[in-house]
Amino acid sequence: MNNQKQQKPTLTGQRFKTRKRDEKERFDPTQFQESIVQGLNQTGTDLEAVAKFLDASGAKLDYRRYAETLFDILVAGGMLAPGGTLSDDMTRTEFCLFTAQEDLETMQAYAQVFNKLIRRYKYLEKGFQEEIKKLLLFLKGFTESERNKLAMLVGILLANGNISAHILISLYNENLVKEGVSAAFAVKLFKSWINEKDINSVAGSLRKVGMDNRLMELFPANKRNCEHFSKYFTDAGLKELSDFARNQQSIGARKELQKELQELMSRGDPLKDIIVYVKEEMKKTNISEQLMISIVWTSVMSSVEWNKKEELVTEQAIKHLKQYSPLLNAFTSQGLSELTLLLKIQEYCYDNIHFMKAFQKIVVLLYKADVLSEEAILKWYTESHVAKGKSVFLEQMKKFVEWLKNAEEESESEEEDAD
Repeated sequence: MNNQKQQKPTLTGQRFKTRKRDEKERFDPTQFQESIVQGLNQTGTDLEAVAKFLDASGAKLDYRRYAETLFDILVAGGMLAPGGTLSDDMTRTEFCLFTAQEDLETMQAYAQVFNKLIRRYKYLEKGFQEEIKKLLLFLKGFTESERNKLAMLVGILLANGNISAHILISLYNENLVKEGVSAAFAVKLFKSWINEKDINSVAGSLRKVGMDNRLMELFPANKRNCEHFSKYFTDAGLKELSDFARNQQSIGARKELQKELQELMSRGDPLKDIIVYVKEEMKKTNISEQLMISIVWTSVMSSVEWNKKEELVTEQAIKHLKQYSPLLNAFTSQGLSELTLLLKIQEYCYDNIHFMKAFQKIVVLLYKADVLSEEAILKWYTESHVAKGKSVFLEQMKKFVEWLKNAEEESESEEEDAD
């Protein structure tokens, strides 16, 4: 038996040892920076020439590798060190966004330069977004004038969809918020955005990235309320933004209230306790009775699993609404609230097909429970109804309305006889 180990085959030939840093070119933006700075110095303030120079340079220079350097130079004139200061040992140019004239027209022209560059070199899109987020974090390192120019530029870029509103997340940085930098920057940014488009553009973009409810976070916690936000932005000439934020907060409060209300109902809390809670919330959030009756109605109708059979759902609805009529009654002290409720009932019965035949029975029940008055029902019937299912519901109500009118006439007649 051969105990000797079998010799393993070996590769012959010369072997070269390489180190990883030799395999990949070391990051050295010096030459790249010098090329960009030289080109900007030659084109000067002619932004059309700048756009052409950047377009042509992309074929020769490594934009993909040095995207951050490129954007730093175009904005600040040179490479930025952490915190927003310019690196001392690098070449700079005086022809950049921060040294440009501080007006909207100039910033619109600069926005075009960035737009053309990114359209030409699509791969720069992500890097540009990251650059803007970084610049916003560096705001404290810039002068007021530099911040103003950057704010105007960002507002224009947001309005035209060149960047996502998600970049605004940088403004919620604790230090920027604490020192009032975020709010002041936001004023210039939103003015520029609304000037370029309108408040609907702002609202749509913020909703898209889930930031429509976060505007209050531009202020420190002790000032994070509707009153302070409203005054700050209204005084700055941005009442549209102030109204939008107030409306968003109100929508958020309504959703929370509706959720809580449904929980109280499903838990079976006494109606008197629910009424007290809702009235307190109504006062706290400054919600009108008309808005509150809409919330209450939606909560009442969402707190039960409805039968899918039309012949059974009416009976189920009557039983359910009879139980909750004191709750509805507590928030229909005004004629306008009664009309609001009637319209909500009409819309609900139209939108939920199984309820189409239940409308008249629901209205009669709420009339008998003193939730709806004859005045409100007659007003709804003659002029205040909406188009949804109008012919069906008016036909259902015809006999009851005639009865109401006759009862009213008899009552008037009795009063005259008594006189």
